[in-house]
Amino acid sequence: MKKPTQSDLARRAMVDAERRRFLQAACGTGLAAYGLTFAHPVLAARSVAVSSVNAARHEGFTRYVFRISAPVDFETLLLDDPLRAVVDVRGTQLGGVSLPAVSGSPVVERVRAGVRNGTDLRLVFDLKKRARPQIIILPPAEDSDHRLVIDLPHGGGAETTIAKRDDLPSRNSTLQSGSSGFRDLVVAIDPGHGGKDPGAIGRRGTREKDIVLNIGLQLRDLIESTPGLRAVMTREDDRYIHLRERTRIARSHDADLFISVHADAFRLASAKGASVYCLSQNGASSEAARWLAAKENSADFVGGASLSGHDEDVASVLLDLAQTKTLESSIDFGDRVLKRLGNVARLHKKDVQQAGFAVLKSPDIPSILVESAFISNPDEEMRLRSSSYQREVAQSILEGVNNYYTAHAPQGTRYAML
Repeated sequence: MKKPTQSDLARRAMVDAERRRFLQAACGTGLAAYGLTFAHPVLAARSVAVSSVNAARHEGFTRYVFRISAPVDFETLLLDDPLRAVVDVRGTQLGGVSLPAVSGSPVVERVRAGVRNGTDLRLVFDLKKRARPQIIILPPAEDSDHRLVIDLPHGGGAETTIAKRDDLPSRNSTLQSGSSGFRDLVVAIDPGHGGKDPGAIGRRGTREKDIVLNIGLQLRDLIESTPGLRAVMTREDDRYIHLRERTRIARSHDADLFISVHADAFRLASAKGASVYCLSQNGASSEAARWLAAKENSADFVGGASLSGHDEDVASVLLDLAQTKTLESSIDFGDRVLKRLGNVARLHKKDVQQAGFAVLKSPDIPSILVESAFISNPDEEMRLRSSSYQREVAQSILEGVNNYYTAHAPQGTRYAML
């Protein structure tokens, strides 16, 4: 094996340094908006100590304040039967510090602590009712430590607010005062085909473009009626839109999710069932090459973490990191939608499939393509023509969205407060 030169070692060090800076920027900005978290290499390398824990009931929320020796990464999870909120704080040790009880809290029964993966602090809040923890990290004030603030909203009013905006270090870790300070999650809905492109056509003359538009419009109405969600359509009528334009529309509205709706077709009329697709690894690789070559993309990437100003090797590493997390999220999201579709339709494939569909190639937006049924199958064509079935498909997709965000609702969104 060839021994690396000083130039090789220097380049590797530069790539590692840029990777750390990118992850720090991305976790605090764009990627956090999609429920994605990275273990920051610098933070993961050291153990953070908790010096004290205070807890109190406030009007609208129960608050726990952990004084910590350094900033931390964390993840949250809501569990049912029994109701629990779990907060995993990476690379952190509680030591001999005790967890205080809060008398009369309408939401927290008790809090427990444990060790996860040998290095992480796991906090388990036993809940009296469902409440999603709102978490911020405050910088040191004068000679004090950093503070990890965990608020459990009581629910039922605009008083359910968190720390002051002026206390916070960055806009994306801000939990603002009042419900109007939280953003909606944006779901981009893409009815396939349209205009001069009818898509597949069934034996009875049913056009795919008409069916998927109806499903998309019903999904739009369901999403718009769901607190914390907002829908964006790539088309709301019978018009042709280029494939790349569909993803551009989603990006221009800062979409958190992208859902393309289709109806499958095959040369054999016996083929049947619904499917869900996400992007393949080969599709991601070809898209990465296009992004790296396209100058206009360099300043419009993943929450402002730009590719511009980096050489090709560094930019390639950054793009690969983002795509890997997006593909993982797409598969997770697609699996949740597929399970819901299985309640109303026969499934053609029981697992999420992967292919190089152009509309699924946004490096930073979890994206899926839903094949609602086979329009080439006479029985399924009849189902697709039914408004009730179209509604069932739309409802299944919405349930998948809700299930995904129950586990991954980003901090600072209205959905996370529900």
